Amino acid sequence: MKLYRTHSLKEIADIIGCRFIGNEDHEVTGINEIHQVESGDLVFVDHKKYYSKSLESAATTILIDKEVECPEGKGLIISEKPFDDYNKLTRHFMPFKPQTNVVGENTIVDPSAIIYPKVFIGHNCSIGKGVILYPGVIIGDNCILEEGVTVGGNSVIGHYAFYYKKKDTGYDRMHSCGGVHLHKNVEVGALSTIDAGVSGMTTIGEGTKIDNQVHIGHDTVVGKGCLMAANVGIAGCVTIEDNVTLWGQVGVVSDVVIGAGATVYGQSGVGKNLDPGKSYLGSPCDEARLKFRELAAIKRLPEMLEKG
Repeated sequence: MKLYRTHSLKEIADIIGCRFIGNEDHEVTGINEIHQVESGDLVFVDHKKYYSKSLESAATTILIDKEVECPEGKGLIISEKPFDDYNKLTRHFMPFKPQTNVVGENTIVDPSAIIYPKVFIGHNCSIGKGVILYPGVIIGDNCILEEGVTVGGNSVIGHYAFYYKKKDTGYDRMHSCGGVHLHKNVEVGALSTIDAGVSGMTTIGEGTKIDNQVHIGHDTVVGKGCLMAANVGIAGCVTIEDNVTLWGQVGVVSDVVIGAGATVYGQSGVGKNLDPGKSYLGSPCDEARLKFRELAAIKRLPEMLEKG
């Protein structure tokens, strides 16, 4: 999420009542979670396991729960509860805004778009030329649908991210202030869901086709020309490169990369990075040629045991 203007380190620290380390005029231009940070962004970290990743990331301001040496050119904000203070900042700069109209504020819908009855479009959206939204579609805040996009009936694009912190009082949800970007000629089937980014964009590349009842988690980036069959489930923060095919009921864990041109056969479970251009099978999945050999060997086990 980019801020509406550049803020100083001191200004940001004052909003949440925390002390800071670094030049008080150090610039903060955005707020983002670790998977999508860039220079100028603020990121939070509240576990020592991720201190180095955050401090060495592209983020130039780190909201952290321990005083550490401040890297050159960066600023630190010291907080007892970084998760809570991060939520305070995102709610400050992009508060939840209830909506009663079917089209939100600051939303642009191209005159050529076909919007069926019972479609709901949130705030700060862009609906491009020739877009078709079938009945019951919900487009959440901050979404971009480029030219030629089609979304099937009762699908939800831009629901808030499934991102929670467990506390003694229960689960506390991170406030979502990102969106979804569907590039040109993307098709999404009926009853599918694509969650908004936590503070950035969940992105679906040009020409990708998504079947019915598919789920894609927050901040996932899908490349061009991909194909996903029904009941595929993709966790948050996954990178799927161009021309990947995921057949029915494939499941993908968070924070993995599926290389360009890979094919994953039905009901497989992806739990690690997959190389480009290969075919995969099984749960946990491996190269299909190896899995087929395993299956053939297993089929022979009863006979081998009888002979043994």
